[in-house]
Amino acid sequence: MAKVTFKTDLCKGCGLCVSACPKHILAIARDQINQKGYSPAVMTNQEECIGCAFCATMCPDCIITVEK
Repeated sequence: MAKVTFKTDLCKGCGLCVSACPKHILAIARDQINQKGYSPAVMTNQEECIGCAFCATMCPDCIITVEK
């Protein structure tokens, strides 16, 4: 199982990672706001992650880390 971590305090909530995920397990948090005033991206089901790192590749701010 892969482990995905987000630096949520730096996330702009652009959604590029959400659209890149082939398993559709990322979402923009509706109940969180980070220090910059954005709703960050979050993992909705860590167990289904395949570790493809498409999310990290698409992130323009490099806030996503994928560990296998």
